[in-house]
Amino acid sequence: MAKAAEAAYEAIRAGIVSGDFARGQRLREEELASLVGVSRTPVREALRRLDAEGLVEFAPNRGARVIEWSEQELWDNYEVRAMLESYGARLAAQRITDEELDAIDRIAGLMTTLSRKGSAAADELTVLNGDFHRAILKASRHTQLDTIARGLMDAPLIARTFQRYSQERMHNSARQHTELVEALRARDGVWAEAVMHAHILAARSIIVRSLADEEAAEHRLAADTTSGPPVMPI
Repeated sequence: MAKAAEAAYEAIRAGIVSGDFARGQRLREEELASLVGVSRTPVREALRRLDAEGLVEFAPNRGARVIEWSEQELWDNYEVRAMLESYGARLAAQRITDEELDAIDRIAGLMTTLSRKGSAAADELTVLNGDFHRAILKASRHTQLDTIARGLMDAPLIARTFQRYSQERMHNSARQHTELVEALRARDGVWAEAVMHAHILAARSIIVRSLADEEAAEHRLAADTTSGPPVMPI
């Protein structure tokens, strides 16, 4: 049963992160069970786990659906991330190993290369960005930070962060990652903390503004659709 629940969890989480399950989409147990090839019981267990992580929420009499953050919730999400991850970067500067530094440096280098491809590499950049940030939290050696921040860090994945970046913003993000690596190599916790804090708040402005524009466009389209064709005067 544990193996089936883990398989269901990984499959559903991958579907959410990739965008195959859209924000706000209802997740029906029977459909998920058929998709994953397990019974409904491990699917239910996987959904509870995803609910605890903040990727899924249960609505009374409606079952589970993919989380859909409001503008304020997403704004607050990034604010908490900035506090947690900047502290994590400060600790990592003191505790990171050379091997971990090299691995983080490789991710940063790959992201710099991919950023030159623009939107064609956006989804790959989003995933690598998550790897980069989680690696720094892991290197902090704090027993709780990685667990606490995991759900918060999945929000940008679901929002498909780099799909919302211009080429210039991708380059800026890559430069900030490179500077973070430099701060970590210098074992300068104050520098690493400041760069991480500014980096996350810069991303917040881009993502929240982009989602707000997207929602406004959807509302306009819905209004145009329901209003019907113009009535000609008699």
